Amino acid sequence: MKRSLAYCAGLVLALLGGVLRAQDTRPMPANADPGFEVVTIKPADPDVHGKNFGFQGRRFMAQNYNVDDIIALAYGLHFKQIVGPAWMSATLYDIDGVPDTEGIPNQRQKNLMMQKLLAERFKLSFHHEKRDQPVYAITVAKGGPKLTPSASAPDAPSNFRLEGQLRGVSVTNMTLAEFAIWFQKVVMDKPVIDRSGLSAKYDFSLMWSPDESQFIPLRGTGARAGRWPDDAKAPPDLYGAFQEQLGLKLEPVKALADVMVVDHIDQPSPN
Repeated sequence: MKRSLAYCAGLVLALLGGVLRAQDTRPMPANADPGFEVVTIKPADPDVHGKNFGFQGRRFMAQNYNVDDIIALAYGLHFKQIVGPAWMSATLYDIDGVPDTEGIPNQRQKNLMMQKLLAERFKLSFHHEKRDQPVYAITVAKGGPKLTPSASAPDAPSNFRLEGQLRGVSVTNMTLAEFAIWFQKVVMDKPVIDRSGLSAKYDFSLMWSPDESQFIPLRGTGARAGRWPDDAKAPPDLYGAFQEQLGLKLEPVKALADVMVVDHIDQPSPN
């Protein structure tokens, strides 16, 4: 039976950003340098919508991810910071694998696994450049931040979750710098940089009325943000919501940003 957009957007997107649910498996040793013991890569099923990135027990799954998505995850970039062949953003893949080290990896270890996958299976080579480009900057609004320090243990996993049919996010145990990386990958049409000067980890939710410039990275999978059922009770736009709900400002600026220029990449053989 083909799965519906509602099923995939509601269930599969719950895992976006490597959300970790309660597991019996212990964390991976902090000094581990994991790769994949076994991994399969195949073209995504065009009838399955939504995006999935996360661990279920020891099993890793990425669904409907293009190579730009994987590079962005592995290296903390926005897709506009990646310069390479057009097929990197046009071709969607499903990835299914098991790490070669016991336990659930932390975010740094997930990044290492993705970097190794890109080097070994896609034969990725690249160099970095600094380029002046439009970005969004997070700063503290007048009156100060309205953020709650995280109740999680310092070594607990972070959580970035889409909410409200693509009309909001909830965040657990993240710094604003970490939040900016995930927010730019999923929501924004340009890179996001943290200029708040805040270094603590926070728990918060952010709900807003999205416009057509937002959630572009998800559109290749058929997922789109919906309208609020009652416009009179709808939250403000994203920029107003940042200030009202978080005590922060999100402003467009120009800044020198890191750009990855792809020197070589191959399309992997399905297996």
